Amino acid sequence: MNIINSYRLMIRNVRVNTDPGTLVFLVLMPTIYLIFMGYMFGTLISQIPVGTTSINYREFLSPGIAAFETATAGIVAGGLLWSDRRYGMFEQILSSPYTRAEYLFGILLTTLVFGFLGSGIMMLVSEAFLNYTPISLEGIGLIVVSISLGSLFFGCMFLAIAAKVKSNQAYNSLTILIIFLVDFASTVFYPISPTTPEALKVLFYINPLTYIADVVRAGYTSTIVGTDLVELMVTVIETIAMVAIAVLLYKKVRVGVT
Repeated sequence: MNIINSYRLMIRNVRVNTDPGTLVFLVLMPTIYLIFMGYMFGTLISQIPVGTTSINYREFLSPGIAAFETATAGIVAGGLLWSDRRYGMFEQILSSPYTRAEYLFGILLTTLVFGFLGSGIMMLVSEAFLNYTPISLEGIGLIVVSISLGSLFFGCMFLAIAAKVKSNQAYNSLTILIIFLVDFASTVFYPISPTTPEALKVLFYINPLTYIADVVRAGYTSTIVGTDLVELMVTVIETIAMVAIAVLLYKKVRVGVT
């Protein structure tokens, strides 16, 4: 596999997805969540325990929104494969001096780019509007690892869906359903509490975004405890499993068939 070819495909993918619609979905919608929910819910919720300390709601929400950007980046990855298959670009690219492995790696690189781009923008918005404290070097390292894993997990998940679904309507419906489910059935907007219904707790604990949000929040607030490292390891295991599933299904994608 030629890494340069994957890099070229990544540049092509980024250019294709820098249209206004993608940028609105990647930046504007999370910013609206951050500002409106941060200020409105922030007046209703005082302090939330995180690790060994307590933080206000806006400090709780901001890293959660940054973590959610990994799921948004995953949609970009799945959308690339789906649109390339639908419009014949997948066949044309593989007819050029590019291999299947290079194409796949190019999409995963694109997912990482959009994951870090979206998360970074949300961090900057937070610092500009919500006046947070500086992040420690250890916290930055934890955030980088978690964002990388989250982007790869959701990128591979949506790639797997794009590899199997043959209807545009079915793909769009599944994407919308999954993105809202993983968003709201996680600790992005609110913590798990003793009064949370058991059925919802199950959804929270099987949702990878819960662990990604918790670890990003721990790094963001520099309140890293043992459970955060356990959640990071769970994310590593889930990401490895999802990468394996995506690669297996991707290998079965037939050129010229949608």
